[in-house]
Amino acid sequence: MKPSEVEQTHFEICTSNEEVFKGNLVLINYQNPIRRPIHANQLASLDILPSIKQLSKGMLLEKYCLDQFHSLLKACGGMDQIIAVSGYRTKEDQLQIYKDSLIERGSEYTSKYVALPDHSEHQTGLAIDVGRLKTKIDFIAPSFPDTGIYRSFRRNAAQYGFILRYKREKESITRISHEPWHFRYVGYPHSRIMEENNLCLEEYIDFVELHRYSGEQLIIKEENMTTKIYYVPANGETSTNIPIIKCDSYSVSGTNREGFIVTVISKNLEI
Repeated sequence: MKPSEVEQTHFEICTSNEEVFKGNLVLINYQNPIRRPIHANQLASLDILPSIKQLSKGMLLEKYCLDQFHSLLKACGGMDQIIAVSGYRTKEDQLQIYKDSLIERGSEYTSKYVALPDHSEHQTGLAIDVGRLKTKIDFIAPSFPDTGIYRSFRRNAAQYGFILRYKREKESITRISHEPWHFRYVGYPHSRIMEENNLCLEEYIDFVELHRYSGEQLIIKEENMTTKIYYVPANGETSTNIPIIKCDSYSVSGTNREGFIVTVISKNLEI
């Protein structure tokens, strides 16, 4: 990664400021509730991929997140040893889980491991809890050891756009206790940057906000492509003009805060 020192040729897109609340990089936590629920047509059932083991039939994930989860399972050889425990949840689902946990496990445990309704990543369709396939599985805190296939899953996760969302050393930032079973899809190469720099999502968004189109962009050079990442704050009353560097493909994600993260990809680009 290094800053770009040359002004880039670009075009602009006009985006509604409501788009700040959607995208792979939306931050959902105790301070930032869900403001724009995912549409049903953006979700897909794990039932369409019967090779994936599910705790209960009919689990849902955001469509591309599901594709990448399936690819990750195949890559680590975990199809027969790893089970999907919990994916997308409605607000009503989350409320019931929260209430049940309070009754069964108490307020101290619940505050550590169960998010309040509208503060759960599971409501985005971009979060998946996984566990070791066994007879009895704890829905709230499934076993997912750091050995064998499970370690391989964890080590390969970033290549497929996933991060271990709640690390032990980040508890003071996330306000959620260490959850070795909870993975969040953020997309590649964001996942790689977070892993290489040991950044949780809160820290990563803060980091990207320092990189602007007209200043220092994040640049990731790989064998066949170069990726540039930068932040654009939302401005204007209803919409924002976002500069897009001329490229082969790009994506824009809201942060669920006050702006957008732009990712542009160019093939064989020389800097």
